[in-house]
Amino acid sequence: MATALRSSESGIAVHPLSPVIGAEISGIDLRQPLAAEDVARLRRALLDHNVIFFRDQPLDFEDMKRVGRAFGELHIHSGVAGLPDHPEIVRIHADGASKYVAGEDWHSDLTCDPVPPMGSLLCLHTVPEVGGDTAFANMVAAYEALSDRMKAHLDGLTAVHDGARVFAAFSPPDKTFPKSRHPVVRTHPETRRKALFVNKQFTAHIESLPRDESEALLAYLHAHCAKPQFQVRFRWQKHSIAFWDNRAAQHTAIWDYFPHIRSGYRVTIAGDGAPF
Repeated sequence: MATALRSSESGIAVHPLSPVIGAEISGIDLRQPLAAEDVARLRRALLDHNVIFFRDQPLDFEDMKRVGRAFGELHIHSGVAGLPDHPEIVRIHADGASKYVAGEDWHSDLTCDPVPPMGSLLCLHTVPEVGGDTAFANMVAAYEALSDRMKAHLDGLTAVHDGARVFAAFSPPDKTFPKSRHPVVRTHPETRRKALFVNKQFTAHIESLPRDESEALLAYLHAHCAKPQFQVRFRWQKHSIAFWDNRAAQHTAIWDYFPHIRSGYRVTIAGDGAPF
């Protein structure tokens, strides 16, 4: 593990998990009110590492919402209903009766929305003894690894993202889902770095290209984004938390633990404007 970087303003320490993406955070109890310097330190760690992880943080629903709101307004999920008394919180659960699991393919959350989320905070309270990891990939690194000719080809292209591709199969037939147009390469609004912004789950096609060219280009980009050198794989423990930057990372849930239980809750932080 790389050397931990400790904040001079607080007890927070940041432990990088790979050279490219991911860091584990220690020295903070998220059940307690967050000081402004703590929020600033965590935001900096998120921007630097794309996804940050916490251990032994048994948050209740109010804690989850409070932590999420420290980073922005909360986002109501456009494809899955939240809890009856907490519409901002979505249950994430799989067991021996499950026919599918949430997020079982590479994606950024809800890119079908006109303004996709800034990030998500996932807290798991029940995990299998082995398995059930989540893999995360750095889309800035994926973009920067492309050739200059490919970058030039992608510049200015837009793609359609359709929520029905993900949610229609387990929703009432009359339910509608958002469909939005976003740039294939987006600029991160805080770091100003460019990142690939297409994913296997939501991206339907690239506009202004014939369908066969769109399908071939998307297949190449999906395979490129999933290369191991852009990834970190997180091993969950009870009351672990993952907080990822949806603007710069993709993730996939690995369903290798059937029929065991993996369960928790997610709160999503609203985006800071349409991708550009």
